[in-house]
Amino acid sequence: MQQQNHPIATEDNVASFQLTSFHFGSPGTGKKVYIQASLHADEVPAMLVAHTLKRELERLEAEGRVQGEIILVPAANPIGLSQVVQGIPFGRFDLANGINFNRAYKHVADDLKASLDGQLGPDAQANAALIREHARRSVAGWETENATQALKKTLLGMAIDADIMLDLHCDNEAVLHLYTGTPLAEQVKPLAALMGAHATLLARESGGEPFDEACSRLWWELAAAFPDAAVPMGCIGVTVELRGEMDVRYALAEKDARALLQYLARQGVLDLPLDPLPALVAEPTPLEGVEPIAAPHSGVLVFLKNLGDRVQAGDAVADIVNPVSGQVTTLRCTQTGILFASTAHRHLLRGMHVCKIAGQEAWRTGSLLGQ
Repeated sequence: MQQQNHPIATEDNVASFQLTSFHFGSPGTGKKVYIQASLHADEVPAMLVAHTLKRELERLEAEGRVQGEIILVPAANPIGLSQVVQGIPFGRFDLANGINFNRAYKHVADDLKASLDGQLGPDAQANAALIREHARRSVAGWETENATQALKKTLLGMAIDADIMLDLHCDNEAVLHLYTGTPLAEQVKPLAALMGAHATLLARESGGEPFDEACSRLWWELAAAFPDAAVPMGCIGVTVELRGEMDVRYALAEKDARALLQYLARQGVLDLPLDPLPALVAEPTPLEGVEPIAAPHSGVLVFLKNLGDRVQAGDAVADIVNPVSGQVTTLRCTQTGILFASTAHRHLLRGMHVCKIAGQEAWRTGSLLGQ
């Protein structure tokens, strides 16, 4: 294992940060895997899973079982980890400008459509190597304007040429679920099965340029831009939502890390005995089918359904109880699907997020990810 330290924001007279990555295996000997944890810095369960992965990867490398290259970033957002507001960690948004740390990554496909024009042919493997070379060059040419962009450039520079990219997050309160690209659905199903994901949410473009799409979406966009060339789906990019913010348990971290290692073994990156593949908890569904439910007025939130429940259109999901006026409003879903995420707060103001249903049919358009 090699440890690399990446200085971020090194100007004199201002705060500086350091990002640390751990490197296993040998570049060029097999598939490249990039795994990062807690890009939203206060989403802590991912860091405990990364800690467990690091321990296991050190052991596997010592035993000669790493058959490619793996980069692990156990705490991907030192800037966000340093943001504390009145004693409360605040790691989702950059306090300097309000931008989500998992948005606004460079979409290198725009550069590559020009730089690769006339250079791709019928050899998919040769095309993939050339695409990765141009993608690395595009990220290296990203002219950043502030420390957070410098952090994003550093992260993307390590991940942009990966065959597999796993971005470990968690929700406010949730069952385990995944986000990935629609063209990757079949390749991600084994991961969903191994992790027991209650939802796998698919989109070709979710909006806002999140990290996973910065790594994977370029491949299907280039395939569409160069239809006469053999362009493979060269990166399996997945955002893994490890339940809720308070689900920080050794037992969960061990279970999740084992599932991730098993997936890498099935991808030929690790030499491990394969566990039997469990049945899927739920088939993938479109991100356009997610129904977000909001509070119609202020009050106490009382859930009538549990996370992970399958609901039918019209089911009562929760009540909002105003203790002063006595007004009680029952919130009903309009989509059939799985209740997979909710707020951890139990008193809400009008318009606040209540929960999300993974519906089976696409019905939304526009930007599909919440802030």
